[in-house]
Amino acid sequence: MKPVPTLKWNDGKLVLLDQRELPAREVYLECGTTAELAEAIRTLAVRGAPAIGIAAAWGAVIAMAETAAGEGFREECMEFLDVLASTRPTAVNLFHCLDLQREIVKSCTSREKGLELLAENAARLQEEDLEASRIMGSLGCDLLPDNCTVLTHCNAGGLATAGLGTALAVIYEAAERGKLTQVYADETRPLLQGSRLTSWELARAGIPVKVIPDSAAASLLRSGAVDAVITGADRVAMNGDSANKIGTLSLALAASSAGVPFYIVAPVSTFDRGSPDGSAIVIEERSREELASLGGRTLLPEGVGTWNPAFDVTPVELITSIICERGVAGSPKEVDF
Repeated sequence: MKPVPTLKWNDGKLVLLDQRELPAREVYLECGTTAELAEAIRTLAVRGAPAIGIAAAWGAVIAMAETAAGEGFREECMEFLDVLASTRPTAVNLFHCLDLQREIVKSCTSREKGLELLAENAARLQEEDLEASRIMGSLGCDLLPDNCTVLTHCNAGGLATAGLGTALAVIYEAAERGKLTQVYADETRPLLQGSRLTSWELARAGIPVKVIPDSAAASLLRSGAVDAVITGADRVAMNGDSANKIGTLSLALAASSAGVPFYIVAPVSTFDRGSPDGSAIVIEERSREELASLGGRTLLPEGVGTWNPAFDVTPVELITSIICERGVAGSPKEVDF
């Protein structure tokens, strides 16, 4: 599987495939300032926990380039990194990658050296994510039966990572091994990452995919048509509770009721040592506008309120296994990371 061109460093700018425009148009967005990148992350031009983290790592290079020469370059760079950290509260990869870059900023002896070291580390993190995806794809595929049909939620593919994916890496590997018959993708309301993004990726790779309404998933699972549910995660607590796109919990409950295995696929950078369980995970709440209109059509009457959490937490007892690049486990406590 050829990686999706999610993000690329080019001549001092981070070039992003603008996911807000898919599947209608493939538009590339150049971010040359911290403010531009922060806006791209906040408005979901780039999204998916690993991709956000890698984008932020390159953002540290942009931040250092924006600093003025002189003694205060470290402090100024840290302020720019704080801007990036304020964009999305749930995806832990953002903070993981920024923390690694902060350590470099603290120790660098000059602005020029900082630019060099930050760029080297961002490139390393990007390549490590690709390698982790390849390993997770292989490990996850080993768990699937022959001639399998899988159901996935949101987008956990190349668009959400350095270019290959977490949950979709398993699907790509299964397709390459000839084990895959069909993929079902939840449309994933309200921003339709499943219908817009996952179906675009899988169709691009020649993999058979059918999009279903989120509300149809339970019926599909009860029908016996699905062999496994595979999703990504934006943050995994130490006991295995996992935060992922809103609707994942409903899917896990339906899978449990139907006796269908439910797998989380996530790199160790998504494991959060600071969250003993899911109750410690901060859930981002998005704006009313995401529910109030679609494609220019008004969906809500004036004055009607909304509750629009971007994520929910699936408790570990509903998760069959967590697949990461270090192995298959019941929780991060079982993994050396």
